[in-house]
Amino acid sequence: MTTTPFTTPRDLLRYAVTRFNTAQLFFGHGSAEAFDEAAYLILHTLKLPLDRLDPFLDAKLLPEEVASVMAVLDRRVNERVPAAYITNEAWLGTYKFYVDERTIVPRSFIAELIPEYFAPWVNEPENVSNILELCTGSGCLAIMMADAFPDAAVDAVDISADALEVAKRNVATYELEDRLTLIQSDLYANVPAKKYDLIITNPPYVNSGSMSKLPMEYRAEPELALDGGKDGMDIVRRIVAGAAERLTDDGILIVEIGNEKEFAEAAFGELGLTWLTTSNGDDMVFLLTADQLKI
Repeated sequence: MTTTPFTTPRDLLRYAVTRFNTAQLFFGHGSAEAFDEAAYLILHTLKLPLDRLDPFLDAKLLPEEVASVMAVLDRRVNERVPAAYITNEAWLGTYKFYVDERTIVPRSFIAELIPEYFAPWVNEPENVSNILELCTGSGCLAIMMADAFPDAAVDAVDISADALEVAKRNVATYELEDRLTLIQSDLYANVPAKKYDLIITNPPYVNSGSMSKLPMEYRAEPELALDGGKDGMDIVRRIVAGAAERLTDDGILIVEIGNEKEFAEAAFGELGLTWLTTSNGDDMVFLLTADQLKI
């Protein structure tokens, strides 16, 4: 076994932050900076509580524990994969999800809006009975929706059978099999012929110009889950076009489009998009009502 001069988590943390910054890693899958990601990977590898670094900073580690952490740091730097693929877990708020290379790493500004039940657009959450999520990936938003709207049935759709296998595992973890149905479908193609009170989606929306410039960490994710075509709106156009016939009379469509507001306004601006406020501003998620979609 190769020996190192490191004996404590403090040693490893200092080394990891320097190494991550030197390698110019990209942080966009749960951590905002090298320190946060290094602390997370060290604590996870050592099976320590993720929210309690300080008590363990100067604990003496066994040589094999140091070696385990070093192997994780090596993989993060050398392979440039998202940390979530190394730990097989990702967090949205207080929800933890299993994730691997078969699906995009969970991240969504829609997740911030769920605890407030999309107020003021949903006035009576208890009356929401059917929800559809398109492009579900790991199933994270569908699970959060099922939890927030306990009287609703949720249909979660993805074209990728691999992604749905990951989603199936997460649905089972949260014991929602009786209310959350996973459907392999190209958007609406295999969706049941019923009306939905809410349709939400965090679809592929990265435009072609941006796809070519993505950091290696994003290129480790399935391209199918990212590539939105020339202006990023290829999938979004199909979602918007098919939503009217799938929504109840007072239903709403909520779409996340990342940094593509300019392209979204160019494609759908005449419908009168409502931009919802998130922690990243008012340009990440738009809303359309059933009435607007019928125009």
